[in-house]
Amino acid sequence: MEYFVSLERALEIAKKVQVELTCTYSLLDEAHGRILTDDVISLVDDPPFDNSSMDGFAVKHADTTDPPTRLRIVGTSQAAAVSASIHVSNGEAARIMTGAPMPPGADAIIMVEKTTVSEDGEWVELQAQAKPDWVRKRGENLTKGQVALSAGERLTPHHIGLAATMGHPSLSVFSPPRVSIISTGDELKQPGEELEEGEIYESNSFGIAGLVKESGCVPMRKNACADSLDELRAALDEAAMESDVIITSGGVSMGEWDLVRKIMEEEGEIHFWRIKIRPGSPPLFGLWKGTPIFGLPGNPVSSHIVFRMLVKPWIMSQFGVEGSLETIVPARLLEDLKATTDCHTLRRIFVYPQEGELVASLKTHQGSGNLHSMVAANALTFLPPGSTAKSGETISVILL
Repeated sequence: MEYFVSLERALEIAKKVQVELTCTYSLLDEAHGRILTDDVISLVDDPPFDNSSMDGFAVKHADTTDPPTRLRIVGTSQAAAVSASIHVSNGEAARIMTGAPMPPGADAIIMVEKTTVSEDGEWVELQAQAKPDWVRKRGENLTKGQVALSAGERLTPHHIGLAATMGHPSLSVFSPPRVSIISTGDELKQPGEELEEGEIYESNSFGIAGLVKESGCVPMRKNACADSLDELRAALDEAAMESDVIITSGGVSMGEWDLVRKIMEEEGEIHFWRIKIRPGSPPLFGLWKGTPIFGLPGNPVSSHIVFRMLVKPWIMSQFGVEGSLETIVPARLLEDLKATTDCHTLRRIFVYPQEGELVASLKTHQGSGNLHSMVAANALTFLPPGSTAKSGETISVILL
């Protein structure tokens, strides 16, 4: 077991442990939020033919350079239908609808609002020049065979829409790993139950479940586990049998009743305990009955931050995704901020633009039990060990 390791070392150790993931084909209607297993190529050119970007008239641009211009109407091009007999020659125009194929001979579009059609419908007068840029060229978005989606990407609505544009009815995706989530502590009650003296509502499992789902996994939120080695052992055994990963919350610090740490020392396999980040230094990682387990701190802010900085990168590495998952930008501090000498410092801050730069301000109490500080913040400081954080300094921040 390694003790009090850097964030980089913690990730290095954890990523040596791999879970076996399966893949499946998912219909586009069911693919939202899933993770691609392979690159996806376009089966077609997009657009598949030159077409109009608006309703109007297809013309020769050279006929429109000295408006107003009067042209003879020779036909109509509608979406998915263009008459083979239509050909635009000098002095001619064809009606055209948005998305309709460009008729041969035409190279520009003028919007209908800039035209007047004669009463007999035979002629159109153009009050402005036509626009070649209003012609969507074949393959200007994608060409057939082009890789447009990459393995490891999480499918959002625009990914799925693009897959449909490329002609794919289904996609190869990872079957989502199942993640058991177990909060620990005698004092925990479920929201909605009546609290007695000394009790609090259990919240960590709900927040962690959301983070798990955002990471492309299936959360399996368990009832809170009392401070009992027998009950904790039974919960961990059940989780190891029915899930791919276990996440616990609480019980990993140095106290006598930190039973997750205790049972892992005595019966599990710990790969590291404690990492150099603030808040969130107590986590452990290892195996329980062969199943990877992350022991997160019980303080809500700490559990969220540790998940973001440690658990999520590990999960994404299982999907083959490496590198930074965060958007890190510079921001100038408006107040002094407490940094640490030996840890990455991740304070909750609010960033906003001011006079052409981003500035950062503390908005709420920074206690690791204050989950409201995560709601009020839109960024985290990302201060390496030994950094200073004085008013006026520009630091790196992680956008939430």
